Amino acid sequence: MSAADIIRGALKEAELDFAEPQPDQFFVKLPGTHRLFTNAWLIVGQHGLLVEAFVCRKPDERHEDFYAFLLRRNAKTYAVSFALDKAGDVYLVGRLPLGGITPEEVDRILGSVLQYSDESFDLLLEIGFASSIKREWAWREKRGESTANLQAFARFAAPE
Repeated sequence: MSAADIIRGALKEAELDFAEPQPDQFFVKLPGTHRLFTNAWLIVGQHGLLVEAFVCRKPDERHEDFYAFLLRRNAKTYAVSFALDKAGDVYLVGRLPLGGITPEEVDRILGSVLQYSDESFDLLLEIGFASSIKREWAWREKRGESTANLQAFARFAAPE
């Protein structure tokens, strides 16, 4: 059985929302808690599997703290690590040998992607985007609009 067949079967077994836009390429939508979802690519190459998932855009502020958090977090990750693209946006990226691809390993890899993206999301936004979140909160309050989707940031964004 090919690596693509194993991945396809594992995704179906897990009842995950996924698409195959091209042969050997899987676009998976992982439902989250802190984030609504994390999109991940699983791309089967000649010798390995590329795993890639967008986490957040380049931070607006506190760059040193933001990147230090990512580096410390990388010391505790499995299969994927935080990385930056040319624009400075943050991704989770991993490269694994095709011989190690099993249904259980696909589950572990996707579990890692979801866990690291989801559990880091609020803190990354707090570190790198606090000023923007505070401005958004104030703007919504001034206009009488809901701040419901900003409640995770109430401890630092809401006025006293």
